Amino acid sequence: MEKRIITISREFGSGGRTIGKLVAEHLGIRCYDAELIQKLAAESGFDENYVKEAGEYTPGGFLASAFTDRSFGPTNEDLLWKLQYRIIRELAEKEPCVIVGRCADFILQERTDCLKVFVHADMKFRADRIVRVYGEREKSPEARLKEKDKRRAAYYRFYTDMKWGDAANYHVALDSGVIGIEKCVKVIESLGQHRTIPALRLKHRSGICGTASALPKCSIRHPVLSALLAWHLPHLARRIGT
Repeated sequence: MEKRIITISREFGSGGRTIGKLVAEHLGIRCYDAELIQKLAAESGFDENYVKEAGEYTPGGFLASAFTDRSFGPTNEDLLWKLQYRIIRELAEKEPCVIVGRCADFILQERTDCLKVFVHADMKFRADRIVRVYGEREKSPEARLKEKDKRRAAYYRFYTDMKWGDAANYHVALDSGVIGIEKCVKVIESLGQHRTIPALRLKHRSGICGTASALPKCSIRHPVLSALLAWHLPHLARRIGT
């Protein structure tokens, strides 16, 4: 079956948002990122900046401990989660599209026409990129990355009861720092157009399936991805057992 929906989960600074937009552009379909935030803000009445944070991150600082407190009933985050859940499912029914973040991989996990992607990269690549692209300078880039990833992982864990970034939760995970933004786009575009995508098994040489960050040490058993990597990335393909 052709993959009508592509979800892009990503580490902060890895370029996942850019990759998602380019994939959608190349495939001629919609990309829901800022547009999804606008929809959530319009229906919830919350400010867009609040939706951007509260719909994907736990609070930071002293408010973090209050996130899991439901002694007074549902929180604003709970209301936003229910709305986000409904809108993402409606968008998936409506048209082929790319959805960036927002736990869309979990929300659409029962769909067989959904390709789930996780984009990651090492700390140096991401730190350099957020300074270059976003001008992040108010604190150490590394500290900023760790904080954002920690809050995103905690949010994902709370609402999905799954581990964010675990390779077992996605069809494919790509290291944008090694592969490059453009080649990540080509891989996803090819997989999105492929009508029958076999299950992707990521197996560590030790025999234990690892997280996405362990990909360079993993064996990727997937005919389409293996062919693409062998064609575009001979230097990387030598590091991957097929």
